[in-house]
Amino acid sequence: MYQRILIAIDYEDDGEGKRALEEGVRLLSEGGELHLATIYDPGGTGFFPHVGTETPADRENEVRERLSLLARKYLPMQYSAKLHIIAGSPGEKLVALAANIGADLIILVSKGAGSRWQLRRATKEYVVVNACCATLILPQELDDTDTGSDPDSDE
Repeated sequence: MYQRILIAIDYEDDGEGKRALEEGVRLLSEGGELHLATIYDPGGTGFFPHVGTETPADRENEVRERLSLLARKYLPMQYSAKLHIIAGSPGEKLVALAANIGADLIILVSKGAGSRWQLRRATKEYVVVNACCATLILPQELDDTDTGSDPDSDE
């Protein structure tokens, strides 16, 4: 069991949030702390990324609200979590946050090698190599058909 768990969540992925929060609650020791973090890109797109209709504060508030909604939706009522909304490079920011809060476990959810977001794999590798604590990488979804038996057996 862990005293201080940092869970990195993609605020746009409901399934990832559910999976990570379930495991975080399972691994949290009594009286422990949950920290939910999402790292977002504050920049815009195009030639003038600083020009846009959304201010940085608006963007941060939108991300905070979506992360808060995930927490309210999937975190059991007897638990609470501190939210961390951070703009910047995901790997570096997660490692720094883990060190700052004194985390003893970081939980990340993997979308697998087939993901269209190759940066996500690089982020996970960076966190695993540089984190000051244990790191747990979860598969996105549990396979409900997996019963633990050998699929090639004649049972």
